[in-house]
Amino acid sequence: MAVQTTGQSSTIVDVLEKILDKGVVIAGDITVGIADVELLTIKIRLIVASVDKAKEIGMDWWETDPYLSSKAVDNNTKALEEENKMLLERLESLEKKLSTNRINSTEFNY
Repeated sequence: MAVQTTGQSSTIVDVLEKILDKGVVIAGDITVGIADVELLTIKIRLIVASVDKAKEIGMDWWETDPYLSSKAVDNNTKALEEENKMLLERLESLEKKLSTNRINSTEFNY
């Protein structure tokens, strides 16, 4: 049994290749209102592009989203550990200053 190909499938592939190569932006707003009073606005933005094209235009949110990337979870954990370390050092410094101030104030009270 021979498999037949049609010209339409190759044009769909060509169109898809062009879309992924160049990218397509679809934007729209939906507004719901009654008697000229706006009740709800929904802004819809859709970008269809290849990963390479998206990175080229500065879109890489999937790399930093912890739900989509295990690397993002690791980076987020490292950032939180660094922030925690910095805050602990700052807390220790403030506690030392506070205890020094208490010692100095008790010396003058006698």
